[in-house]
Amino acid sequence: MSEQYPIAELPTPSPTYGPGRVVSVQLEALATNDEPFEDAGIGTAYNFASPANRRATGPFDRFRQMVHNPRYAPMIDHVEATTGPVERDDDSATQRVTLTGPNGRTVTYAFRLSRRRRGEFDEHWLTDSVVQE
Repeated sequence: MSEQYPIAELPTPSPTYGPGRVVSVQLEALATNDEPFEDAGIGTAYNFASPANRRATGPFDRFRQMVHNPRYAPMIDHVEATTGPVERDDDSATQRVTLTGPNGRTVTYAFRLSRRRRGEFDEHWLTDSVVQE
């Protein structure tokens, strides 16, 4: 897969998406991680990562390896996702998500997002971090 951002042929941020939609797009993609190609779900998550997040976790190959590690592996091909309410404060939002991985392991993550106010992503909600709780 290319090191370019965004990764082509995958969902990308839109100013019409609220924080809950940003999380759901990523969850839907990760549930079928290898569709339409290997690690496409992880690629979608990378497309929705904020510039600071990508600087800390990228390039894509490093991001992909991070998601495949045991801390985040339950996200890949998860079989169930239960989302909590979006907790929003101006340009910041958090949404907790409990996922059941393909092996039955249940893990809760907090998606932390922010709305950009300038530059290429003006008015876009992007993921700053995903933290296992």
